Amino acid sequence: MREQRKRRLGEHGLTIRSRFGDFSGPVNALTTDEVTAPVDVLILTCKAYDLASAIEAIWPAVGPGTAILPLLNGLAHIEVLNGAFGRERVLGGLAKIAVTLTPDGVIQHLNDWRFLTFGEQDGVVSARVAALKAAFDRTSVLATASPDVTQAMWEKIVHLATAAGMTCLMRANAGEIFRADGGAQLLLRFLEANAAIAAKAGHPPSEAFMAEYTASMLRDLERGGPVEADHILGDMLARARAHGQDDTLHAIAYAHLKAYEQRRAAERL
Repeated sequence: MREQRKRRLGEHGLTIRSRFGDFSGPVNALTTDEVTAPVDVLILTCKAYDLASAIEAIWPAVGPGTAILPLLNGLAHIEVLNGAFGRERVLGGLAKIAVTLTPDGVIQHLNDWRFLTFGEQDGVVSARVAALKAAFDRTSVLATASPDVTQAMWEKIVHLATAAGMTCLMRANAGEIFRADGGAQLLLRFLEANAAIAAKAGHPPSEAFMAEYTASMLRDLERGGPVEADHILGDMLARARAHGQDDTLHAIAYAHLKAYEQRRAAERL
């Protein structure tokens, strides 16, 4: 944990606002140099652009029996974590939740999403996965121990690449895009292109998934914050090119976000 965040938590505690119950109270926050022993489970929730610093920060908490559950968007971080800590320590996982950190440090739960899906990379429902599921079941979180978490992660990146790509490119939410002339057709074309990439990788999205639809990246962009351009859209652009697919929409959406990053770096937003 960063020193500034730890200091704020020490002074004010942690405050969460949610329709499923609020919380406000002290927490045991530690910086890297204060960790004295490995932990059983380490839940990693950083943004993709902070992954390298997060790996450095969690090293002291990782031991031979530690399970690392990353809840990052996308797929590329799994191989990075496998390389850093060993595949046997890394679970696959994803969260479907909409939260934001307000300027006064409150974690605000934005809707009724509170879903976690996780599992072993090899599909075995292990004892540690079952124990983690049991722990979450004692909370208001709706947790699923998946025998095919990789499929679930592929479906999420298809959704994110589509929703984040189109909403950021258009600077509009999905409903506004659908109401614009030609917007629905363009969004669905992009969805089908991303689904085709997943299918080429052996993970075609299910029919139930294809029927479902916004991404937090638009909120990040609208507030002038950093975005996961490389980890989501850059990754899917590279995969489209690797499979020889038409990359027109991916290239436009990715270039748009990279131009935004240039303007943000130059303080010209």
